[in-house]
Amino acid sequence: MKILVSGGTGYIGSHTVVELINNGHEVVIFDNLYNSKIEVLDKIQEITGKSVKFYEADMLKPESMKVIFEENKFDAVIHFAGLKAVGESVKKPLMYYENNIAGTLNLCKLMNEYGCKRIIFSSSATVYGDPAFIPITEECPKGICTNPYGWTKHMIEQILTDFYTADNEWSVILLRYFNPIGAHESGLLGEVPNGIPNNLMPYIMQVASGKLPELGVFGNDYDTPDGTGVRDYIHVVDLAKGHVNSVDKVMSGTGVNIYNLGTGIGYSVLDIVKTFEKVNDIKIPYSIKPRRAGDIAMCYANPAKAYKELGWKAEFDLTRMCKDSWNFAQKYYSED
Repeated sequence: MKILVSGGTGYIGSHTVVELINNGHEVVIFDNLYNSKIEVLDKIQEITGKSVKFYEADMLKPESMKVIFEENKFDAVIHFAGLKAVGESVKKPLMYYENNIAGTLNLCKLMNEYGCKRIIFSSSATVYGDPAFIPITEECPKGICTNPYGWTKHMIEQILTDFYTADNEWSVILLRYFNPIGAHESGLLGEVPNGIPNNLMPYIMQVASGKLPELGVFGNDYDTPDGTGVRDYIHVVDLAKGHVNSVDKVMSGTGVNIYNLGTGIGYSVLDIVKTFEKVNDIKIPYSIKPRRAGDIAMCYANPAKAYKELGWKAEFDLTRMCKDSWNFAQKYYSED
């Protein structure tokens, strides 16, 4: 299949491109490089032995995307492109709504115009809000999102669903990720956030590398085994493979299909810290901070539907996630 990957030089996008290539797909990437670097293309080639056609394009500039569709005929689109920092979305909601929603509409208009009506969308478990029940199945009702980033995912899911309602030729897969961490085992690809990270593992990486003095743990009085927040952490390579498994499904029919991509296991913040310390033999100093507004106590998936319908399940454990994360960070910060 010939797959267009929007945001394909980003963290999850780049790992997915590698897995798509390794599974025999032809991949074309576009990205505006706002939150990623062009050097990622060299890393992908180093890992896979294949070069990838790349376009520097911006979803808010449809003319920059039009040439991609003029020059290629795609079987499907995997849509990662979007702003993703939760804290930044609270401070700059207009930027997030415009980029993520208007940008997606521009992309879908071109897909419609050029007869490509199959899309796999990079959504998030944030659409469940404070979940009605745990573990979370796809039948769990969508909740009240706690930040503009989450609302953009919520709204785009609705937009894509409405496309199918209006035009039954559309095939839509909504992949709701839990918490991706880890890196490619080569150490060539991993997560590199701009500025001080929002997410736990990149924060730990910066503490371990001496970039930050300590980890801030937000709240230790939740109703969880050790008082810290519990989340479902999934290795980014497992997550990438979930997209590969989704390609056959999105090509096989029409309709809207929703899948949780998680391990089904909840780990607390301190579980992550202790495992990281043990696996990598490095101390992570931390201090307890007040709870963050909008944070919930516990969130983890029931991923049974993805296994049943996509033949997919997460394979890597927390030890591997911590090992691969640090392997990448050491290589990245030594080059920095």
